[in-house]
Amino acid sequence: MTTILEIKELIRRIYRKYEAIIVPVVKFIIAIILLLQIRNAFGYNDKVSSIPVCLILALLSSVLPLGATIFFSCVVILVDFYSLSLEIFLTTAAIFAIVALIYLRFSPKTGYMVVLTPLAFMIHIPYIMPAAGGLLFSPTSAVSVVCGTFVYYYLHGIKEIAPTILSAEDSTAAEKVTAIVNQIAGNREMLLVMLVFVLMTVMIFCLRRLAIRRAWTIAIIAGFITEFIILFGGFLILGIGGKALVIILGNIISICLAFVIKFFFFHVDYKRTERVQFEDDDYYYYVKAVPKIKMPVQEKKVKKITDTPRQTTETGRTKSKE
Repeated sequence: MTTILEIKELIRRIYRKYEAIIVPVVKFIIAIILLLQIRNAFGYNDKVSSIPVCLILALLSSVLPLGATIFFSCVVILVDFYSLSLEIFLTTAAIFAIVALIYLRFSPKTGYMVVLTPLAFMIHIPYIMPAAGGLLFSPTSAVSVVCGTFVYYYLHGIKEIAPTILSAEDSTAAEKVTAIVNQIAGNREMLLVMLVFVLMTVMIFCLRRLAIRRAWTIAIIAGFITEFIILFGGFLILGIGGKALVIILGNIISICLAFVIKFFFFHVDYKRTERVQFEDDDYYYYVKAVPKIKMPVQEKKVKKITDTPRQTTETGRTKSKE
């Protein structure tokens, strides 16, 4: 355990020292992965979906605020959809505008969760996003998670109906828009997942703030159990099959990541809990203080020992004899 704590403090020290380098690199990696995923999923416009353009946009995202990643991703998607269909372009632009207004109104400080949630869906561990929101932020972070969830399911639905829209040359603009709206409104899986994620975020937030021992551990376990039961049961009721193994593995990986977050952000020593009482002119205060566990990294000092030259030693001996 001591070794793990030393590694934790070493990681924190390295991050604080090289934050100016680490943050842009992480932002670049997130942006390039997101843009390449968009390119592989759609790529209807060869110019905007080319590798050089993706690299340039990712480099710009690394030095600009995080909102730039969201903006560039939306622009690439809209240009791709414009090459696909004017109706899809206009509908997507309107939806993106509504999502942006909701996100900016309720949860502007957790914008990267809007970006990370679709990526988490792609690697089948979206459950870590509401857990991270409940552990690290307020319940309003559920808005960012819901926005990211909606964007993922919407884009996935467009990818499924795109061949049908392209083949239906005789369809009117109203019919194409209706097909898109029906794809969204009829997606019961999306509505279920969004509801579960909101409930999970609020539940974990409320439990981890309780003044009880192991509050974060209880919050993580209770949140994931509740999410798994409701989501699994909902899929059975809706008749959505073939996802049991994905849900189980995704929850196992996500709960491990949640405990990693707990280790780095809330690692305390309950054995050294102190209760403090003091007062002022108006109130008595009863405070429960639980110290954090900190393990300083041991710095190794190497001492260089040099041998005394023989001539000096012999000279010293000669003088002493004299």
